[in-house]
Amino acid sequence: MTDALTGSGLALRQRAENRLQVGALARGQSAQDLSALTTKKILQELQVQQIELEIQNDELLRTQTELHAAKARYFDLYDLAPVGYCTLSEQGIILEANVAAASLLGAVRIELPSRPLHRFIAKTSQDRYYLSLKALTKSRVSQECELQVSLQPCDEHTEEPWVQMCMSAALSSDGLTLLRVVFHDISERKRLEAETQAKSRELERAWQFADNANRAKSDFLSSMTHELRTPLHAILGFAQLLSMGTTPPTSKQKANIDQIARAGWYLLDLVNDVLDLSLVESGKYAVTLAPVSLADVMLDCQTMMEPLALKRGIQICYDIPPLNWEIHADKTRLKQVCINLLSNAIQYNRAQGSIAVTCALHTSGAVRVTVVDTGEGMPALKLDQLFQPFNRLGRESQHSHGIGIGLAMSKHLVEQMGGRIGAESAVGTGSTFWFELSLCTSTPQLSTTPLHNYL
Repeated sequence: MTDALTGSGLALRQRAENRLQVGALARGQSAQDLSALTTKKILQELQVQQIELEIQNDELLRTQTELHAAKARYFDLYDLAPVGYCTLSEQGIILEANVAAASLLGAVRIELPSRPLHRFIAKTSQDRYYLSLKALTKSRVSQECELQVSLQPCDEHTEEPWVQMCMSAALSSDGLTLLRVVFHDISERKRLEAETQAKSRELERAWQFADNANRAKSDFLSSMTHELRTPLHAILGFAQLLSMGTTPPTSKQKANIDQIARAGWYLLDLVNDVLDLSLVESGKYAVTLAPVSLADVMLDCQTMMEPLALKRGIQICYDIPPLNWEIHADKTRLKQVCINLLSNAIQYNRAQGSIAVTCALHTSGAVRVTVVDTGEGMPALKLDQLFQPFNRLGRESQHSHGIGIGLAMSKHLVEQMGGRIGAESAVGTGSTFWFELSLCTSTPQLSTTPLHNYL
């Protein structure tokens, strides 16, 4: 240490002598002239010492400037940081804290030093703090935990903030262990988490309530339909007995008996539809997927729906697909969906109208079946309600039968077969209903001539 100081002094002396010599040369004096002036050695020595003092003063000014700059950087990085910084002793006593830390802890900054940090932590978080402090002191590995701050004073309406605390250990210049603590305000995140959990619990309760209600509804519909079937079968049976009696009924009696039978069969069909819908919604409706010839299904539907269409003077144009088109579907359920769409197209069509049924490969790789009618159509606002059960969209007064569950049934069935269904409509231009189902990968794609061209 002494050798270093001696070397520094010698260097300072050499710099001062050099500066003096340069000054003398600037005044026109040579080195020989200076060395000859022995009478002025004392003056030279004083001049050298003066220059030494000037050099030391320049060094001191530069050091002070650097110190001020370092303090300004420290103030910006520490005191004005958006997160809280604290320096603790190994026992957890606050030695220093920045403005953000004082704000998070709910205290005045000048009052923080010499106070233990645990006094500013809520009782519910004390254990986490002490465990982190103990683990850091023992292992010297940085610790992190979430704590709730205890504000002083605090009333029942004050929400105590949450902070995320990160602690690490360091050594001071005198060899003492210091703890560096960083606080991040996570109160907003905790509030959002609490709201999310509350919403999740509320949704869980609502889902449970809806599930119980749906199960109760399904059980009620199932038992109700079974209870209705017994008297309906009796009514239909007696109607048949009356029509086949030993004494033939008169024409008026026969008309009345036929009316009873028609009403009974109609009511039985409605009961069966309600039961089918409850089974589909509960997932108990059996759907067996297998390769199905779409042409066969279309031809069956054509045969079944032709009389109903002729009765209202409606012409149906079928674009029967190629014979080798097979789709993944349940044949019975697929036929049920097609009949539902065709029945609606007939019932809500205008007299002497027309219906076009097409089958084509869609861009999604599936087969799309489309039913287009020339009915009155409906506004776009009602399209979202089309597939809701028991919703007939204000058409109750029209010449139609059913209770509005055909489209809901069709939607469930198509989705259970892995497809999708939709509709487009506008007032005065008719409606278009379609559904898509996957095409079997082994189905040949060579034939593109519709079957009806051969009929």
